[in-house]
Amino acid sequence: MSTQLSGQHVFITGGGKGIGAAAARALAAHGANLTLTGRDRSALDEVAGSLPRAQALTLDVTDHAAIKTVFEEATRKFGPVNALINNSGIAETAPFMKLTVDMVRRLMDVNLIGAMLCAQAALPGMIALGKGRIVNVASLASVSGPPYLGAYAASKHALLGLTRSMAAETVRQGITVNAVCPSYVRTGMVEKGLATMMAKTGMSRAEAEAALVKRNPQGRLIEPEEVAATIAWLVLPGAESVTGQAIVMSGGEGI
Repeated sequence: MSTQLSGQHVFITGGGKGIGAAAARALAAHGANLTLTGRDRSALDEVAGSLPRAQALTLDVTDHAAIKTVFEEATRKFGPVNALINNSGIAETAPFMKLTVDMVRRLMDVNLIGAMLCAQAALPGMIALGKGRIVNVASLASVSGPPYLGAYAASKHALLGLTRSMAAETVRQGITVNAVCPSYVRTGMVEKGLATMMAKTGMSRAEAEAALVKRNPQGRLIEPEEVAATIAWLVLPGAESVTGQAIVMSGGEGI
């Protein structure tokens, strides 16, 4: 345990599972006060209940009116948000010729617009404090174009562009804005993708995972705790000069 984030309020979307839950544990270890949000209240309560200073609030980032309300509720307990972790995200796969407008809109609404509105809700408090950290959980698909992930890659490319624009606008106000861009992470989202591969191809679980990570020179899925450690680094003292960056976590893929 450390006290480097003692008294600091960190707001995490998608905080009940996967990367969000791992980030909550990593930041709690540095003394942060945590607001965990998401749609699965039971998962949020379980994570929040395991941490010393955490509250769970239900939030669907596609409910745009609710974002302002939930941020206001969060600050009543822990004060202004010092760091925002935009982790909520969804993925869908389809060949390009089968992409639909509805699919693209669904992904943009969660992966881009939800993150944008959460940042707009958090920034006034950060500006008043003269400092703040925003970390957007993007993807290797933010800097590449994987097949069958056209809508997802488009939404994550957009999130990275938004990250860089926000960083440029807030850099003189003591605020940093960065994106972490991992390859496939061992999360529920990836497990669903593996199940789909197995159902469509007849592959075993091991074969499906091997196919998924074949472009990764390390030949493995990334663990949520690895991404959480990078998020914590971007929030902790010492990363004040890091802003507008895409921190790629891919085991060397794309080098």
